[in-house]
Amino acid sequence: MKLVIWDIDGTLVDSHAIIMDSMAAGLAAAALPPLPTAAVSGIVGLSLPVAVATLLPESDAATREKVVQGYRNAYFSARSTAESPLFPGARDLLDRLAAREDVLMAVATGKSRKGLDALIRTHDLAGYFATTQCADDHPSKPAPGMVLACLSDTGIDAADAVMIGDTSFDMLMARNAEVDGIGVAWGHHPAADLTAAGAVAVARDFAELSRLLDARLRA
Repeated sequence: MKLVIWDIDGTLVDSHAIIMDSMAAGLAAAALPPLPTAAVSGIVGLSLPVAVATLLPESDAATREKVVQGYRNAYFSARSTAESPLFPGARDLLDRLAAREDVLMAVATGKSRKGLDALIRTHDLAGYFATTQCADDHPSKPAPGMVLACLSDTGIDAADAVMIGDTSFDMLMARNAEVDGIGVAWGHHPAADLTAAGAVAVARDFAELSRLLDARLRA
């Protein structure tokens, strides 16, 4: 058996707008000015408290908590009308992999359990993943805990697994768990950063990702 572990934001779903809007709302809740888009994109993939601490290293704990709560309030308020859509090609590849008897799929995401479960319900993805790991239960990426839990839950060796993600944190997490990482170039971090973080390849679109996975799953 082979295991394909998916990141969510920026990999399977286009969450850029809702993340940017939610972070702006979180900063406003703490009476802080907006931050540049590039700065916010740079922390996508980290668990939210770690992301906020990274963005605001000089702020005190109370201020950071206001940003975290403001972000969460804005994010879940927006979900009812502005759910992050699946990227074109994502559903087709998920369907193709789910139909294979030699492949299991899993999730390793910096989202909260509440956010992940709501997204899975919205996109009707409940039957696709053998296990789902999120920020509520593990140290933030790039710590390897989420990937190691995916391996443990499925009984699949690291050599037979691959991590798919759009950030350097995904690729570092995979490397720390001794799992190959494949980056995707349509997400939050530049392709060069993914390669520098250890990606064995970077796909430019879902068609290329499908070819890369086919080759990896035959190995």
